[in-house]
Amino acid sequence: QLQASGGGLVQAGGSLRLSCAASTPTFSRYVMGWFRQAPGKERILVAALFRTGYSPVYADSVKGRFIISRDNAKNTMSLQMDNLRPEDTAVYYCAVGPSVIRSTLASQNAYRHWGQGTQVTVSS
Repeated sequence: QLQASGGGLVQAGGSLRLSCAASTPTFSRYVMGWFRQAPGKERILVAALFRTGYSPVYADSVKGRFIISRDNAKNTMSLQMDNLRPEDTAVYYCAVGPSVIRSTLASQNAYRHWGQGTQVTVSS
C-alpha cells in the first residue's frame, strides 16, 4: 500500500530525493513519516508531517539538511536529502498512521502502514 523509491549510492555532500506513493486516498488524512534503519541499529524517525503540511518534525541529525513534503492530492510524500553524510547510510522506510499527537510521532507504534524500504548509501 506504500511504495518507496529514490534510494541509491551517492557521495558525501550529494543529494537524493526519496518518494513514497500511497495506494489509497485515505492515507492523505494520516500523518506521514520517514524512518531509517542502519545495520545493527534501531529504526528511528527521520521526519514526519501531519496532513496540513505544517510544523514538520525532524530528527536533530537531519535538521537543516532534509526536507519532508507531501502532496495530498497525489497521495505522495517526499524526502529531499541534501548534504548527505556517510552516517545517513541506512534503509529508509515511509510510513503512515492516524496519530494526531506530535509527541508520539517518533514512535513506530504511531504508524500502521509501512513501505518496503529503500537503501541509501553515502560514500565518504
